[in-house]
Amino acid sequence: MKKSERQRHIQEIISNQYVERQEDLVKLLAKSGIRVTQATISRDIKDMQLLKVPSVGGGYHYSLPARRQDNKEERLANVMGNELQEMKRSDRFVSLTMRPGNGPVAAMLINQMKYPTVFTAIGDDATVLIVCHSAGAAVEFERTLQALR
Repeated sequence: MKKSERQRHIQEIISNQYVERQEDLVKLLAKSGIRVTQATISRDIKDMQLLKVPSVGGGYHYSLPARRQDNKEERLANVMGNELQEMKRSDRFVSLTMRPGNGPVAAMLINQMKYPTVFTAIGDDATVLIVCHSAGAAVEFERTLQALR
């Protein structure tokens, strides 16, 4: 099965029911006859820029972005405005604490923007570590992110 077809199935599943874990998505796809690994689902989630949002009864579930934005800076502003919980800076590092599930999307967008002050951004489920070229660059980049909020 092609990646685009699989992602259409994922989009349909996410649109119609709460999916809290990647393993749940693997099982739901298997019920539809689509066999994938958790690693494949992880890549699809990153590629589709799925977010984890709070569920009504507690916990979090995957959600599609509100709308697909072509402008990367606009998408980053959306993530920063809605999903950022805390921002800290130390020396040449900027650390972002995000709502669960949003770290990979934020890191990917920061890397895609190719900010001249940023060496790289690394994200896990709820944290992004941004390595800047210098302490001064970190101060400048922190201001850039604050302006996006």
